[in-house]
Amino acid sequence: MLIVGLTGGIGSGKSKVASLLADYGIRTIDSDQLARRAVEPGTEASRQILSRFGASVFSRDGSLDRQKMAEVAFADPRALEDLNKITHPAVASLMTQELAEFSQLDAERRKDQIVILEIPLLTKSTKTKYLINLVVVVDSDDEVRLERLVTKRKMNVLDARARMASQISRGERLELADYVIENNTSEQDLQREVEKCYTWLESQLELNSPKVSG
Repeated sequence: MLIVGLTGGIGSGKSKVASLLADYGIRTIDSDQLARRAVEPGTEASRQILSRFGASVFSRDGSLDRQKMAEVAFADPRALEDLNKITHPAVASLMTQELAEFSQLDAERRKDQIVILEIPLLTKSTKTKYLINLVVVVDSDDEVRLERLVTKRKMNVLDARARMASQISRGERLELADYVIENNTSEQDLQREVEKCYTWLESQLELNSPKVSG
């Protein structure tokens, strides 16, 4: 089994890349989806957020209003730090559970599998924690990312810049990269880049698979 960390800054297109890789039959685990599960009503993380930030960041049905929460967190570094202290352990626990469930598959089914962990804030410690074999970085110029956030996600410029600034730097991401997917142009170009990446991942899987003698 080959565990691959997929990362990239906000607006880089990493979720699109994960979707394209999934089309090849690769299993993907999305930390953003896990983050939504981690703060569902009734969870410990949800209770801690209520205690720290109050009811104003929740909707009437008791679910976390992610937009309101983001407005509060990204306006105050201390608030963002407190939010991360609540959510990151909860997401990590769910990620570990997902990997453990996959590891329960019999060896024959696991050995020829690639698992993608889509993690926006992937660091050296994260790589070690989840036993990540390889890191794929989706890279886009800052100007391109900002334009996508404003035009496609309808963020205002100040909010978009704050989100970008809250993440690790582009240079730090690229230092971790074993493979880089450039995403500065068209979707067609991205599809070709992903196809090349998939071919590379297959070659790495073969290199990392145990050899059978006989």
